[in-house]
Amino acid sequence: METPSHLLRLVLSCRKLTAQVTLPRTETIVAMASSCEQEFVAQQRARLGRFPRSRSEWDARVAARVGEKLGLRLKEAGVSAVQIDLAEELSRPPHYRRPLASLFCSIQRAGVHVAGAEKLQWP
Repeated sequence: METPSHLLRLVLSCRKLTAQVTLPRTETIVAMASSCEQEFVAQQRARLGRFPRSRSEWDARVAARVGEKLGLRLKEAGVSAVQIDLAEELSRPPHYRRPLASLFCSIQRAGVHVAGAEKLQWP
């Protein structure tokens, strides 16, 4: 398979997860999905009242759904493969790895190849 011309970038915080696919030459956003979208508002409100509080307001299930949405949007845009920045993904804290694994798997289940994800070792 040839090297994809689209780059998948993730912006992570304890409150939200945003996945966006860009063209590296122009930094133009082709598609994006986020845990801040309307679908996730009720879940986020429910998590705010929990005790003990979790480390973040999103988990593997939310990441999987964000990946699903991004995968569908990429297919609509005609994108069949994306590339991840392997060094950036390996530098992330260990508690982000399981949710990100579900995000990448969801994108691939939607029919978009994620180049570089196979090189990551998930716990």
